[in-house]
Amino acid sequence: MTTSQTTAAVSNPRPSSQWLITLVGVALLIIGCFLSWSYVPALLGNLSVNFFPGAIQIFMIIVGVLGLFFLLLRKGLFPGAHKLLDSARGLRALSVTAAAFMVLVVIVIGLQAPGLANADPGVFVTLVGALAMVAGSFRMPSDPTVDPITVHLPSWVEILVIVAMLTVVLFGAAYALGQEDGTVFSLFLLFLAGLVVALARAGLFSWFGVIAQRNRRVIMLGAFAVAFLFPFTQNGSDANMSIATQVLIFATTALGLNIVVGLAGLLDLGYIAFLGAGAYVSAMMSHSAFANIGWKPPFLVVVIISAIVSSALGLIIGSPTLRVSGDYLAIVTLAFGEIFRLTVNNLDGNNGPDLTNGPNGIPGIPELEIGSFNFGDTHNVLGIPLGRFANYYFLLLVVAAIIITVFTRLNNSRIGRGWVAIREDEKAAEAMGVNVFGLKLFAFAGGAFLAGMAGSIKAHQDVSVTPDQYIFLESAFLLAAIVLGGMGTVAGVLVGATVLKLLPEKLRFVADYRLLTFGLLLVLMMRFRPEGLVPSQRRALEFHEDDADLAERIEDAHIEAVTPMEGRA
Repeated sequence: MTTSQTTAAVSNPRPSSQWLITLVGVALLIIGCFLSWSYVPALLGNLSVNFFPGAIQIFMIIVGVLGLFFLLLRKGLFPGAHKLLDSARGLRALSVTAAAFMVLVVIVIGLQAPGLANADPGVFVTLVGALAMVAGSFRMPSDPTVDPITVHLPSWVEILVIVAMLTVVLFGAAYALGQEDGTVFSLFLLFLAGLVVALARAGLFSWFGVIAQRNRRVIMLGAFAVAFLFPFTQNGSDANMSIATQVLIFATTALGLNIVVGLAGLLDLGYIAFLGAGAYVSAMMSHSAFANIGWKPPFLVVVIISAIVSSALGLIIGSPTLRVSGDYLAIVTLAFGEIFRLTVNNLDGNNGPDLTNGPNGIPGIPELEIGSFNFGDTHNVLGIPLGRFANYYFLLLVVAAIIITVFTRLNNSRIGRGWVAIREDEKAAEAMGVNVFGLKLFAFAGGAFLAGMAGSIKAHQDVSVTPDQYIFLESAFLLAAIVLGGMGTVAGVLVGATVLKLLPEKLRFVADYRLLTFGLLLVLMMRFRPEGLVPSQRRALEFHEDDADLAERIEDAHIEAVTPMEGRA
């Protein structure tokens, strides 16, 4: 089908057969969600009541409503959005999501009910609707006139869109963290991933990326506000805030490693040692009964000392080893991580100075106190109790903001450009006058400094430090978070760290297959999206260098995003 024929088919107001089939599928999908899916009330949050949809039925209702929107858009009922969204591509992704979701639901009912005899007609009506959506949508031609990057709206509308997106993120994260049923959580992730893919295929996120560039300050302040308000959505749940705090520690540490790996291109497999160094220094200077250092300075001083010690270790390990690269550097850093773990294991007074209490570590670390504020106490704000984990969460949020600011400033500076040049071609960078060794050493020391800051807080939040907390597997997970999320970006690392830290907590029913699941996830990512979930524009072009249209569109979007800012300046 030629471009003119495709455009005519899209703009034709007469219903086509594929349009009608998809419409019937959407109708069956929505109707089936108002019927009972299972005879067993305790299964998947009670799906046994007619005309009273449960949570996972509401997921499919949302899919159906969005599918109906795409169908109406295709018939020209929303003329303002015809260039913004490709309804056919969005419908295909949405229909595949619905079909996969319903197949999994039928399997779960068959296994846990047990038996499909306990499945009510509603689940099969919804499944048939999803399959009809697949059959109809995959015969629809795409609209070649859709170009979301060129769509311009008033500034206040763009800001409202950003606020709406961030609000959805806030309550979506709160809902996900509040799910205790691992099966419901998995289905929610499938629904969320399908929704994101559908909107991305339709072109919404391309447009959102452009308006985000035009409103950088708004989106940064909004993202920080969402993170700040998150504890207030948990109703004082220490269990959920404990997970959120662990995610934030993991993310802040990964941001430091992103300087080394994402910007400078140095493969560091022992980065967890710098986090451990900061944690041990903080523990040894705490008021724990097992801390053998007599000096107990204020915590703000301890944070600085922890960061400096970690940075000094980065200089010590970096000076003799950064003259090698590639696989050799990876082996050396891996060895350094193991050396650190064995060293703190042996500083028990028998094999060396009595500093770390050997394999027993340093337990009983007291809660942080800054002035009169005790992080272990519960504080009520607007009637919402905020426990110790929420207190540490806010402190880590401040540290994360500092690290993000440092990372962003470095990335946009001459130093950041030098790191990228080294990562792309070290010999060419050296020939152009870049101080290769100095910038490598600075990346190592700077990343270690940020990890030491995070480690000093982690020691108090965990109440103890032991050598087995800082093993090679933790370094591998940190590196995987960067690769999974998107090397060289802040948002990508935050997304990758959240995925890798949250999933094991919520999917404990597959704990025996954790590494298998983790490996499959990485294989699929490397196959279908090697640049990461939230890649930088540069990385996207590196992996799709033959896509001239992508390069031209990114350049045009960058010019459009920069021009308004230059006008305001």
